[in-house]
This record gives sequence, C-alpha cells and structure tokens, in this order.
Amino acid sequence: MSTDTRWLDQAVDAALHGPAVDPNPRVGCLVVAADGTVVGRGHHQGAGSPHAEAVALAAAGDRARGATAYVTLEPCNHHGRTGPCTHALRDAGVERVVFAVPDPTPQAAGGADWLRDHGIAVEQHPHRDAEALVADWTVAARLGRPVVVWKAATTLDGRVAAADGSSRWITSAEARADAHLLRARVGAVVVGTGTALRDDPSLTARTAEGELLPDQPLRVVVGRRDLPADARLRTGPGELLHLRTSEPRQVLAELARRGVHRVLLEGGPTLAAAFWRAGCVDEVLVYLAPALLGAGPAGVGDLGIASIEDVARLDLVDVTRVGPDLRLTLVPQAPPRERGARSTPSVGHARPAPPTTTDQRTLAPSPTP
Repeated sequence: MSTDTRWLDQAVDAALHGPAVDPNPRVGCLVVAADGTVVGRGHHQGAGSPHAEAVALAAAGDRARGATAYVTLEPCNHHGRTGPCTHALRDAGVERVVFAVPDPTPQAAGGADWLRDHGIAVEQHPHRDAEALVADWTVAARLGRPVVVWKAATTLDGRVAAADGSSRWITSAEARADAHLLRARVGAVVVGTGTALRDDPSLTARTAEGELLPDQPLRVVVGRRDLPADARLRTGPGELLHLRTSEPRQVLAELARRGVHRVLLEGGPTLAAAFWRAGCVDEVLVYLAPALLGAGPAGVGDLGIASIEDVARLDLVDVTRVGPDLRLTLVPQAPPRERGARSTPSVGHARPAPPTTTDQRTLAPSPTP
C-alpha cells in the first residue's frame, strides 16, 4: 500500500463522521507534515458548516506550512456559504494536495487547476472508498436529478397485497428492519396518494424494536388527493412534503432543489410504473418473500410493454438472504433515455452498498463498483 493511499484511508475515516444524508457530500481531510506527522484532521459536518479542509487547517495552524493535504474530494474553488478551500490551502502554506475524486459540479470544479496555477503540487489518487462516499452526490450531479431506487416487497408471484387489499406483512420482520435501514440512508422516501390513503404509512426509519433511527428521510407524497387530518404521515418526525403532481420529473426537480441526492420510491404500483416510463428508475430493490397469493395487485403497473420483444431486462447485481426472504438488487440494462428520458445517462453501479442486518447470507457477490 502506498503512503498516499494510507493517508487517504484516514481521510475517508474522517469523512465517515459527517452526516450520511445531507445536501453536501461527506468529505474528509488530513494535513500531514513533511516528517509524516498528522497535524490536522477534519470532516464536513453538514450544509453551512466549514468544509473539511478548513477544519483540518484550523487544527494544524502554522504546522500546515510545507505540509501535504489529503482530501477525499477535489477542493472547491467557489464562494458559497463558505470561502473557497483552494484559497484556504494556499494561504495556509500547504505545498502539496492529494485528492481522490474530482468535483463534478460546474460551480465548484477546477480547484486542482487553480492550485497548480498558484504553485501548489496537486495529484489525483483514485480511491474506491472515497468514491463510494460521494457516489450518490456525483451521480446526481451528472444526472441533474436524484438517484432513484425503486423498492418493492412481493410474493414469489409478484403480488404486493392480497385480493382483499391486505398487505401486512408480506415479508418478514428481518426484511422490514433491513428496509428501515435503507430509509435512513436516503434523502427522501416517495409514495403516491393511493398508497398513503390505503396503507396509512408513517414512512419513518426505525430499529427492529420500533425506535426511531437518528437519520430520518424527507417523507414525500405525490398526487392531487388530500390526506386525512389524522394521517400518520402528518404526525411523524421530520418534514412531510405533499407534491400535487404525478409527473416524475417535476417531483425529482423539486427534490433536487432541496438538496436530495438519493430517493427511495416505495409505492405504489402506479407511481413505480410512471417513474419507469419516464426513465427515472436507476436501481430496483426487491424483497422477495417465499409465499404465494395467486391474486391481488401486482408489484408494478402498466410499463407500456406490449410485446415480449420489448421486455424490460435488468442485471442482477446482488442477492442477499434476509431472514427467510431474499433481497435482490438490480439495475436496468437499458440506459434511462431508452426508457423515456431525453438526456439521462445510465447510472450503472455507482452507489453505496445495500443496508445490512445481522441475519443475512450473501448468495452471490456484488460486482466491483
């Protein structure tokens, strides 16, 4: 392992102390003196707070002069809520900067070039863990909208409820706990008014014991129908956003404006089909129960597919056992623009790993991101 990789490992460890869900990416910085002593360490603590470089430089003080800064993300070169990190690095006397991931945003990119132009040695050193930290943020920046994960819980015959409409519970307690961990790792959970009215969900992220997890997603209802005054969605923690539209791109544009990078699409079948037809599904996560219903609503509505020649194919990238159920992680084979989007490229596998619980056996390994 190279020395640069070892220091970037520590920068990634610092970044992990930042909030998992935030409009800004998680970033870590390590300032290392010429003799190999770590003189400063910092991480970004959330939107509006000092960037990781500023925190590390403040800790280093005068010892930053002549040092090397290791940063998980290319230092920003713009004036936002805080000043440019490039200027702070120069003013502190840092002689060398090593970063892992280029900044993909037009307003903040170019930091590496600016530093070089001002006499500072700069190197990009790719680092898989650093890339995974900001995967959603970088992909969302490229897409111009949040990454969308469509989550469903079905029987073997693809039913999400029985013929009488009852659906609690198709999957096991272990699978439900796993899904709650997933909610805690996204910026927003989205359902249609049909699901909200039929199931009266809370859309909170909870432990297996029912305790609220520290990170709660924005809860989003899509559709024009009103919610009852006593709906559970109105009483849960965090913000409830009711978007009175059924157009997926309008929904995602509003969520992007709010700084959301990853969306969990939970239901129902009509809403899922609308997002698919619009080319706005980047990943599919299915909890598959070893059960049969034989009748009842299917997991997805009309996808506009009339012939087997037009069947929607997906790549299976992970199979994990969760209690008695299976969690399948898939990505569409066709790029989103071939499924209705005008200019959206495929996300591929640029995303963090699915949530994990203590009762799982991996049946097939995930591919390398």
